[in-house]
Amino acid sequence: MTNMNQNKQATYAALDAWIDQHFDEEVRFLQAMVQVPTDTPPGNNAPHAERTAELIKTFGFEAEKHAVPEADVKAYGMQSITNLIVRRQYGDGGRTIALNAHGDVVPPGEGWTKDPYGAEIEDGKLYGRAAAVSKSDFASFTYAVRALEAVARPTKGAVELHYTYDEEFGGLMGPGWLLEKGLTKPDLMIAAGFSYEVVTAHNGCLQMEITVHGKMAHAAVPHTGVDALQAAVALMNALYAENVKYQQVTSKVPGIKHPYLNIGRIDGGTNTNVVPGKVVLKIDRRMIPEENPAEVEASIRAVIAQAIEGFNTKGGYTGEDAVRVDIKRLLLANAMTPLPGNKPLVDAIQQHAQAVFGETPPAVGTPLYTDVRLYVERGIPGVIYGAGPRTVLESHAKRSDERLVLEDLRRATKVIARSLVDLTA
Repeated sequence: MTNMNQNKQATYAALDAWIDQHFDEEVRFLQAMVQVPTDTPPGNNAPHAERTAELIKTFGFEAEKHAVPEADVKAYGMQSITNLIVRRQYGDGGRTIALNAHGDVVPPGEGWTKDPYGAEIEDGKLYGRAAAVSKSDFASFTYAVRALEAVARPTKGAVELHYTYDEEFGGLMGPGWLLEKGLTKPDLMIAAGFSYEVVTAHNGCLQMEITVHGKMAHAAVPHTGVDALQAAVALMNALYAENVKYQQVTSKVPGIKHPYLNIGRIDGGTNTNVVPGKVVLKIDRRMIPEENPAEVEASIRAVIAQAIEGFNTKGGYTGEDAVRVDIKRLLLANAMTPLPGNKPLVDAIQQHAQAVFGETPPAVGTPLYTDVRLYVERGIPGVIYGAGPRTVLESHAKRSDERLVLEDLRRATKVIARSLVDLTA
């Protein structure tokens, strides 16, 4: 082994030791992140950004606060967003590496046995909403940078921490807003993820709101109305039937299987004794990287039109009595496809994960969609890697009792810190 390799190995060992020595502090930092709610909706995320900036200031990190204008945020369907950038410049030359984690998260929902904001620790796991996705990587990324500076003391390149607050709604007001305003343009980026895979590609997502209009009537004389719910049932059956076809459309990206359509929310009706005059459906269509989003949307609109036309024909509804629909696109998130320039990220993370975890995480795709695509669309190579379990299911992300195995947090922090040594060299 050359002296250079020996020095690197000594640096990696010293990083690991620093992280071990400060791990209790890192866990307390994560608990503080979880204890400030960021339920989206309603999306009042500015208080969490303020708390984050306050905590990291004690580390000597100065956070730039980039508040998205209130009118834009409210028009978007949220209450407040302040995105944070922490710039750590080490010297001339070298690459700028961005580490992005999102603080916004879906509401807790039902079925919790722990306080969703208690950040309780039991049997080596920390429980709480966003404990795994992705406030865990507020902690792993922050402490990886602290370790890097305390031990390796890089002399060139830079690291940026991006703490953003719009992943759940698609990212346009989070990293999308920072990128659009020219506030950042890193050379490479790593986004919050799970420790057992290096994700290089992900699905796209189309979300739509479909409003079915019938005609209200008293339930005692239903023939005087047109039941929007019955029309919606016909429409839902047609949409669900598409999933059978989607199973034949397979992706060549490892980790991604086939498209899927989910009807996630239904609202409508006036009262139990009233024929429903309006029903609203919200749908989520996951697109594999090989699909064309415009063609997918056109296909769904055609299915909707055909289903409603069939309902009207069967029921004899014409003219003012005909059921009609309004369709509104809520979100179009393109798929993330790998850029050739992501190889240094993949190589570094795989090498150090093998050393720290004892196994090499595969480079794969995921059926999720994320805001990483917004960096990749601008030519910035990125991957998804961070603290967390093997699967979304295991973490209980977006379900009750979301949890993070603290040993995964410790080890992921080491992998990121080690990788930053290589990437800033």
